[in-house]
Amino acid sequence: MTMARLRRLLLIFSLSLLKHEFPGALGGSSPSAAKTLVWGPGLEPNVVLPARFFYIQAVDTKGSNFTTSPGEKAFEVNIVSPTEQFTRIWVQVLDRQDGSFVVRYRMYATYPDLHIHILHKNKPVCFCLGPVYHEGCNCPQPSGDLWEKHMKCPGSFAQIDKDLSVFNSLDPDLISTEVPVRFGQRQSLCHYTIKNNKVYVKTFGEHVGFRIFMDAILLSITRKVLLPDIEFFVNLGDWPLEKRKSTDKIHPILSWCGSNNTRDIVMPTYDLTESVLETMGRYVSLDMMSVQANTGPPWHQKNFSAFWRGRDSRQERLELVKLSRAHPQMLDAAFTNFFFFKHDESLYGPLVKHVSFFDFFKYKYQINIDGTVAAYRMPYLLAGDSVVLKQDSGYYEHFYSQLQPWEHYIPIRADLGDLLEKIQWAKDHDEEARRISQKGQQFARNHLMGDMVFCYYYKLFQKYAELQVTEPKVREGMELVEQPTDDLFPCYCQRTGSNTVVI
Repeated sequence: MTMARLRRLLLIFSLSLLKHEFPGALGGSSPSAAKTLVWGPGLEPNVVLPARFFYIQAVDTKGSNFTTSPGEKAFEVNIVSPTEQFTRIWVQVLDRQDGSFVVRYRMYATYPDLHIHILHKNKPVCFCLGPVYHEGCNCPQPSGDLWEKHMKCPGSFAQIDKDLSVFNSLDPDLISTEVPVRFGQRQSLCHYTIKNNKVYVKTFGEHVGFRIFMDAILLSITRKVLLPDIEFFVNLGDWPLEKRKSTDKIHPILSWCGSNNTRDIVMPTYDLTESVLETMGRYVSLDMMSVQANTGPPWHQKNFSAFWRGRDSRQERLELVKLSRAHPQMLDAAFTNFFFFKHDESLYGPLVKHVSFFDFFKYKYQINIDGTVAAYRMPYLLAGDSVVLKQDSGYYEHFYSQLQPWEHYIPIRADLGDLLEKIQWAKDHDEEARRISQKGQQFARNHLMGDMVFCYYYKLFQKYAELQVTEPKVREGMELVEQPTDDLFPCYCQRTGSNTVVI
């Protein structure tokens, strides 16, 4: 098989579905082989993700999308490599209960070609891809522009442009000496340099365990695409650090959370980042795709109460539980852990058992209220099938600026003074509340999946690097962050045109 053929995406529509009534489909309709849609980054051989994914949308013979599930087992997906006796690929078909499916698969080896068979009644649609590199394969695309094209990255991200707009230029030589003096004694930081696509780091401060999240995303990106040489500092704590006014001399600090009175450069949270890297892995059960398959009962069957569970990391959370005690017919809120206000446990306890996040969506109304900083559950709440009531807050994640109140969520005051009023509004305007829920869900599907998280990181590093006026250096005390190795399943990188085994 030639390389040109390996890299060409062959779409063979040979599916001939028999006439079949699907439970929950549009009345009297059947799926159409010609009109049912299959698309997504997991069908593009040049897109490398920890867990690849694509979509199936059932469409009837009249061209209308199914709006309810055609059945959990409506489609079977098999992924094989014809040249291999065994394939190490884990596949899941996730029913989103709205007529569409997410198909995700995690590869544990690299294959010269890959065949994806989508089956109904043993009648296949086949997508032939190749070569396809797995997550652990260190085979970066030399062209960043080509990588962005394959990933379908946006041309820009407004939050990145805003965060970097306060810097006319960045001098790594100055920053490397000034930031440790200013922040290194009291805060936990990582000083990174990416040089020749290798990652180097030096840590400052006592609590540097969260470095593992940043190490992991940097290693993952550099396996996929050649990054520009870049030198930067990452804040490992919860709170943003740079509090100086834009008219003063400010330092570029990358943080997982931003605020209205700081100038930190915001990245996707460590929680969202880890969920992308570990999707279908051993350590993560909550991720953007699994939520979409566990959104609870249909809208009209959900509990007509607002729901919240969490720990006591903010005064307003105490007020939330107090409101729940006074208005149990409107609101079910309780603590699962006490840490910050242990002296008040007798007033706001007893503690309740942890609830599976998927069970949150048994309720129509989800409350998102700050913890120590922004509540990092927001992406998963949006991805569900409930409407989010979001507290007005000075803290924000990397995507908050794209959200619109009354379009993607119902806003509530910072002091929760109008929470009961907003819950009652949602009860009285059920179809409008449902529309807001659907808009929020679609936003999460379009902007918060793994491919867009990688795009955001890449675009941030690219734009940051363009501002540098001196050469990034591997500084004294930095150590190389080694790429993981897999002697059992090595990767043969064909992008370089060599036969060198890249492990």
